[in-house]
Amino acid sequence: MAEPVKRPTDGPLNRWGKWKVPKYLKRGSGRDDLRLVAGSAVLGLVVAAGAVLAAGPWDSGQRKAERVRAAVLQRAGGAHHEGTAPDGPAPAPSAPAVLSAPGATAGLTAPAGASALETALGPLLDAPALGSVRTAVVVDASTGKQLYARGAATPMTPASTVKIATTAAALSALGPAHRIATTVTLSPDSRTLTLVGGGDPTLDKAALRALATDAAGSLRDGDAGPVRLTYDTSRYSGPALHPIGPNENIAPVSALMADEGRLDKSDRGPALRTDDPAGDAARVFAGLLDDAGVATRSGPSSGRSPAGARTVATHLSEPLSALVERALTNSDNDIAEALARQTALKAGEPASFAGSRRAVTARLEALGLPLAGARLADGSGLDRADKVTAGLLAELLALAAGPDHPELRPVLTGLPVAGFTGTLGDRYTATSPATGLIRAKTGTLTGVNSLAGTAVDAQGRLLTFAFLASGSTSPAEAEASLDALATALAEGTR
Repeated sequence: MAEPVKRPTDGPLNRWGKWKVPKYLKRGSGRDDLRLVAGSAVLGLVVAAGAVLAAGPWDSGQRKAERVRAAVLQRAGGAHHEGTAPDGPAPAPSAPAVLSAPGATAGLTAPAGASALETALGPLLDAPALGSVRTAVVVDASTGKQLYARGAATPMTPASTVKIATTAAALSALGPAHRIATTVTLSPDSRTLTLVGGGDPTLDKAALRALATDAAGSLRDGDAGPVRLTYDTSRYSGPALHPIGPNENIAPVSALMADEGRLDKSDRGPALRTDDPAGDAARVFAGLLDDAGVATRSGPSSGRSPAGARTVATHLSEPLSALVERALTNSDNDIAEALARQTALKAGEPASFAGSRRAVTARLEALGLPLAGARLADGSGLDRADKVTAGLLAELLALAAGPDHPELRPVLTGLPVAGFTGTLGDRYTATSPATGLIRAKTGTLTGVNSLAGTAVDAQGRLLTFAFLASGSTSPAEAEASLDALATALAEGTR
């Protein structure tokens, strides 16, 4: 056990005017967790390296979809763009020698001041590739102090970086251990089985097979004959289609779907999607029931679970922490929309786009975040009506890194790692000084580019940042400019 540390009587204040106790000063406060946040990008990536070949940005597929939609609507389209275990890998034994815990200063040079950041970031923010409007905020995660700001309170279209807000709201509302249930119910007369969707978009054939096997066992116990099969999607309400319309990056939003409605065997990236995810899942389930020895009278039909029905089978999703990490690493739109609806259900709101917007906004407000000008129109960032500020994203990431809200930690561990995983897998070279030191969520729409995440600077500090730009004309050049900004943070003042 760590020796007690005498706390100073003064020091940096957090946003609520209280002295902010750095996590590394607290006995038993999880020092290794913050080292993981700051250091796993460098030290635990052998585990992640194998995933790099399969992971990568989704932007090209989304842009294709946008061009198709633009041709129809004569305007710019919407956005685009495997989670790890909830606790994550332990830091490597060499971690203390490579990176200090955020806030530690022994043997390090004095932190760069705002003027140094202005010198480093100002010219990069002025790059023409970033278009006509660009905003930026940098925060010291160990103190909550804002180190740099340009247009911090200016609402901007965030694209997929809005997933940071969506996932944080879900974790705050439900907790990282929450699991989404898919169930099968049997009517009182044992004549109707109902597959009840709970909103898990990662439901797959193996899970459906397990549900069918358990349901069949219950029917055999009751010596039932052929049954009628229905499927219940009533947990969700409102339009199923995202405002961007049919799109290869998102299926119709349904409380019941298998494999995110994908029509191939992929688990990430763009793919052709079914226009009837619930019906398709129910038909697969019907075939699996037949394999398990249960005959159905006809094909499955939509309908609510009958009154008085009892649950005969249940499947639980992966913990919410794993779903959050997968949503952020792969920029998974289907999971993001599902998490927004789970937040709505917890708040007693309708599980719709409108209900999710109200619930996510209320949850972020309860966390004390700056929401002036914010509009969370959807959970995924596909909708151009989304508006957030760089200040909101940077402060939210700092909150996730601090000691007061450990339930938000998966927001950080799910961020793609520069040069290694997810949508940052091919945006940093092996020789880049920022490779492994940047973890960030990407965002891309036509004319919109964003990057928000964390960086470990030359002094060993964990910084959170948000860079939002609009009016760009070359996505590749805009992304390179954003990456240069993050690299400047990692390089610091050496």
